[in-house]
Amino acid sequence: MNFFESILSFLNLQMTKPLPFGWFHLFSFAVIVAITIFVVAKYKNADDKKNRKILLTFAIIMISLEIFKQLNFSFNATTGLWHYQWYAFPFQFCSIPMYIFLIAALIKKGKVQDSLFAFLGTYALFAGLAVMLYPNDVFTTTIGINIQTMVHHGLMLVGGVYILASGRAKLEHKTILKALPVFVTLFLAALAMNYIAHFAGLTDTFNMFFIGPYFPNHLPILSGIYVSAPYTIFLLVYIFGFTLVSYIILLCAKVLSIVKNELLKNFKKFKK
Repeated sequence: MNFFESILSFLNLQMTKPLPFGWFHLFSFAVIVAITIFVVAKYKNADDKKNRKILLTFAIIMISLEIFKQLNFSFNATTGLWHYQWYAFPFQFCSIPMYIFLIAALIKKGKVQDSLFAFLGTYALFAGLAVMLYPNDVFTTTIGINIQTMVHHGLMLVGGVYILASGRAKLEHKTILKALPVFVTLFLAALAMNYIAHFAGLTDTFNMFFIGPYFPNHLPILSGIYVSAPYTIFLLVYIFGFTLVSYIILLCAKVLSIVKNELLKNFKKFKK
């Protein structure tokens, strides 16, 4: 075992697998909520230069921890052998925001950037919030991986709320329509990758977005549709379902914004 592998072995420290709503989950969620409040309060009026730095910071943290995860999953500290785990290839739905943060920070202002912001404030926010509220099967017995998954999904939540609070994704109905092309493009890319991997005989565990036709789907509700409906219907329901829930997240944010503004308005009247 070389020095690099010794470091990976050290980072493979174990813990009892955390449970949803256990101490590790609740502590992680509390930290993310605190960070979200801090980022929104301090940077919601950030200019474009500061915004790029914020998005780059999110991207660098997420990508760095993703590299650690990929190395950790590929190296067996017990046997000292390397074997890439294709099921962990970083193009799952929850992997995407780290690339979107990076791209959105680097490209010029315009319609493409607006669509990326809309995606971060809807689809990415939904996915991050869902995992932070109910982590279910994302936890393992490896301390480093558990920290990585909470930071990764937590920053999806922080970034999504920040994007909405800063007005870069507006609290209006057409925001979901701006985000939809990004989601569909990524969805089709994942689908194409699944077919290519299968026909190339690359792996028997490669299933990006969990939409491949060669593996059972394990996501709530969608798993039942996968086995009971034609595959094309399953794909359409997948797109519609993710879009509907992301739109509901957007509407909830809009309602919260209205309530906040009304409370502030009444508070100012009361002070007078």
